[in-house]
Amino acid sequence: MKERIFLSAPHMGGNEIKFIQHAFDENWIAPLGPNVNGFEKDIQEYNNIPYAAALSSGTAAIHLALILLGVKRDDVVMASSFTFSATINPIVYQQAEPVLIDSEEETWNMDPQLLEQSIKDYIAKGKKPKAIIFVHLYGMPGKIEEVKAISEKYEIPLIEDAAEALGAKLNGKALGTFGDFGVFSFNGNKIITTSGGGALVSQNKEWIEKTRYLATQARDAAPYYQHSEIGYNYRMSNIAAGIGRGQMQVLDKWIENRRANHAIYQNELRANGFNFLEEREGAFSNRWLTCVLFDEKLSKSPEELRQELEKFNIETRPLWKPMHLQPIFKNCKSYLSGVSESLFEKGLCLPSSSSLTADQIAMVIQKIQDFLK
Repeated sequence: MKERIFLSAPHMGGNEIKFIQHAFDENWIAPLGPNVNGFEKDIQEYNNIPYAAALSSGTAAIHLALILLGVKRDDVVMASSFTFSATINPIVYQQAEPVLIDSEEETWNMDPQLLEQSIKDYIAKGKKPKAIIFVHLYGMPGKIEEVKAISEKYEIPLIEDAAEALGAKLNGKALGTFGDFGVFSFNGNKIITTSGGGALVSQNKEWIEKTRYLATQARDAAPYYQHSEIGYNYRMSNIAAGIGRGQMQVLDKWIENRRANHAIYQNELRANGFNFLEEREGAFSNRWLTCVLFDEKLSKSPEELRQELEKFNIETRPLWKPMHLQPIFKNCKSYLSGVSESLFEKGLCLPSSSSLTADQIAMVIQKIQDFLK
């Protein structure tokens, strides 16, 4: 069997081992140290944001953001429905109520009009939302400027989930820096990785300092172990941060590679009945994953194609199944337009690794075209 072509594989640049070796040489094998400090600085400088906390996951970042915003039992949080469950789970950790907002067609991200309608409805009920979690899906900038204006109009804090969107921009501004908080993920399938990891960023120094405190079990400043608040084991290790430091050096190159993958797929497959998500004016996507939508004229389904490509050891994946269709979240209040359900039914994610070779992408395209014949 041919070597597997993964959907989104980790891709090392070469210098990661130098930072890891330094951690071993200095015996910094801990959830703190020079690599953690350096990685936070790298994130800050790359995204032009003053404060960042390196954490164990993007999920941890969302969870701590909600805690810092005072989200508690029975509070309401508006969130994108078309996303991975890690966006929604932390709301439930806090025993709050997720309200799921559908997508708009242009970017596939949260629909600002539906968001505003949901806010008006809940305010009318006397239950003003405590936060908004907005996701930039597949590295495509959503309508974050409109959503930010809504969050400011109603004075509701905005958490910007840019887990899939590191390096993407809107009008020259880095995604993850529009909201009160920004969230990044460095999971193994992301555009750069620390194996597992995430970061929370903000313009607010006190919030990030409190994030670091809570993420290290909320230890008080005392010569003994004293705790005045519930804490969490959410800090990134110095080893993982060393991987991240090396990965930051190749981030722009990996974005360039993924954008090139997308251009090849678009050029070769558009005539076969596939539609692609386009960048609107001012948007720069990192093209974390290249996604195709099946045109109505195609007689084959995304699932049939997925199964066919699997025969050749080619990994693909359906688009995210919306949260309002998930068994665990099916009873959540939702504001729906049908967009995300349609995308889920018609879409497929293609192999998009930054390490994808010319031969591999040519093989994927040929197998797709053969199948459609």
